[in-house]
Amino acid sequence: VRDLWKVWLSARTTALSKGKGETRGTIKEKPGFNAGEDAAALRKAIEGIGTTEKTLIDILTQRSNAQRQLICKAYQDATGRTLCDALEGDTHGHFEDILVALITPHPKFDCQEFIQAIKGAGTNESILIELFASRSNHQIKAMCDAYLAETGRALIHDLKSEVSGDFEKTLLILAEGKRDESTNVDVAKAKEDAKILYEAGEKNWGTEESKFIDILCHRSVPQLRQTLVEYKSLSGKTLQESIEREMSGRLEEILVAIVKCVKSVPAYLAERLYKSMKGASTTESTLTRIIVSRSEVDLQDIKAEYKKLFGTSLYSDIEVRSIK
Repeated sequence: VRDLWKVWLSARTTALSKGKGETRGTIKEKPGFNAGEDAAALRKAIEGIGTTEKTLIDILTQRSNAQRQLICKAYQDATGRTLCDALEGDTHGHFEDILVALITPHPKFDCQEFIQAIKGAGTNESILIELFASRSNHQIKAMCDAYLAETGRALIHDLKSEVSGDFEKTLLILAEGKRDESTNVDVAKAKEDAKILYEAGEKNWGTEESKFIDILCHRSVPQLRQTLVEYKSLSGKTLQESIEREMSGRLEEILVAIVKCVKSVPAYLAERLYKSMKGASTTESTLTRIIVSRSEVDLQDIKAEYKKLFGTSLYSDIEVRSIK
């Protein structure tokens, strides 16, 4: 088991150690890439006497997701078997989970995480909150398209059966993927929205949750950042503080998550990673989901925010927690 944890850790640390380039991800496209050669090397590593984990790690953590899809095609063309089936048959546990995640197209990966969140008797609301608060319109639409292709049903239809109340209303608006994407900031509108939020919460007895939901789910990120500034100026409190005072439960959690993502998605995800490793056990599925899904987006920024927020490196915390 200890050796398996070390291998799993190596997959992560290999990915995390990449990252000098123009994008904010840590995994880049490999120059001189040859899908056929990589597929042959993976086949040898899997079909030989004992699986060569180092080969699997070196190839799958040092190619972009697009390159991994080409490797998957080359592998199936050569063997008649999907690479996913081969990995699932030859690896196990958390190591298998991260390798399969790495070869899954990003929209399908988000879709599968959504399915896991609503699977079974209970719903994992924290995963739903993370997915819909941190993803862009484009990413949410791609996830919905992948869900339709996978299940034959609309994601929004199935989401309705899992949640209720104002929490449901918030998730459904986000799942529509219709947040304003304008980069323009209207200061007068930000002042107006800040006043609406203040009067809907702190200023009066009782809270009009619908006003918070409408503004936080529809305004553009740049516009909301200005609204946060105007709200603090008007009320003397941050909007997050007001939400935490005025609301509770899952609605509070998702609105706070939206505010955090407006300020900084990398900081929000850094906090999620930290909490996944805090306590007696590690939530490996959260580590896998965030690190794999952000490895070509903003993992460098997540690492920087993690260091800033918690005074330690993400690499070292993963190493310590994973070896335990």
